[in-house]
Amino acid sequence: MRRRTALLSFTLAGLAPASAVLTSAGSASAASRSSAPAAAGTTSPADSQLTAPNLSIEADGVRYAYRRFGKAGSATPPVLCLPHFAANLDAWDPALIDPIAAKREVILLDNVGIGGSTGTTPRTPTEMAYGVLAFADAMGLKSVDLFGFSLGGFVAQEVTLIRPQLVRKLILVGTGPQGGRNMHGFSPEILALATSDNPSPDTVVTLFFTDSKASTAAGHAYLQRIFTRTVDRDALVTSTARNAQIDAITTWGIPDASRLNRLAGIRQHTLVANGDNDILVPTPNTYLLAKHLPNATLKIYRDAGHGSLFQYPEDFAARVNAFLS
Repeated sequence: MRRRTALLSFTLAGLAPASAVLTSAGSASAASRSSAPAAAGTTSPADSQLTAPNLSIEADGVRYAYRRFGKAGSATPPVLCLPHFAANLDAWDPALIDPIAAKREVILLDNVGIGGSTGTTPRTPTEMAYGVLAFADAMGLKSVDLFGFSLGGFVAQEVTLIRPQLVRKLILVGTGPQGGRNMHGFSPEILALATSDNPSPDTVVTLFFTDSKASTAAGHAYLQRIFTRTVDRDALVTSTARNAQIDAITTWGIPDASRLNRLAGIRQHTLVANGDNDILVPTPNTYLLAKHLPNATLKIYRDAGHGSLFQYPEDFAARVNAFLS
């Protein structure tokens, strides 16, 4: 098993209307499941990130891989989750996602060219947003709560600006506004770690957590959790897709303070969160989001880095559920 390459591979999965044609994605043994939503107040057959099957749906010539699970009900739109750089479906922490799925339906998505999805990975967050919208259209989604982490947060902002009527509430974690502070490319040291073809567990912990004993231990515990699933794991993110994402991240970070004005167009209630020492998307950008978004709620975790949501998964899941209720 190519464990080291998989360490930085994570993405989303989602829900489909009864009319959607679903096929298994990723492993050949992945099982399809009915696309019919569960009755209100009931739970779907697969209620965990560790057991939910890999599914797929076609849209605009792309086969999108996703997972859909959790508590379905007409009163609560699904939570559509957009992950970080070089992440596939397996990167989402079950300790975070499962408590959310206990309250509402969750969709984890592999965007174009990522993990089990086909196509060529776009090189800008705006193009990536159109991929998310194509998926939403194919799934028949009329309303979602949108959860964007890191690069996924860049994309979530674009989705919300392009199609505001789709997004009921917005969650932005470890991310920043277009043209923000110190976001124009990674330092050589961080770039070398982030683009390593053979990342070690310590590499991931360095990028996502702080060097304190508590944060480092939380990082290793997170890695243990995401590798608990051993059957029907998602396809790995290729170096070609990863490099396209690097271009997207760098393009988004080109310094331009005027771009902050765009945030006035995001009127949805938004939960903005990060650790106090994010070395990938510097934490001052979280404060910029909270300042310029009209309806933002801010949470900063102490002694935490880019992966604060994975360092404090139970606490953040509770905050998400309270925010979305």
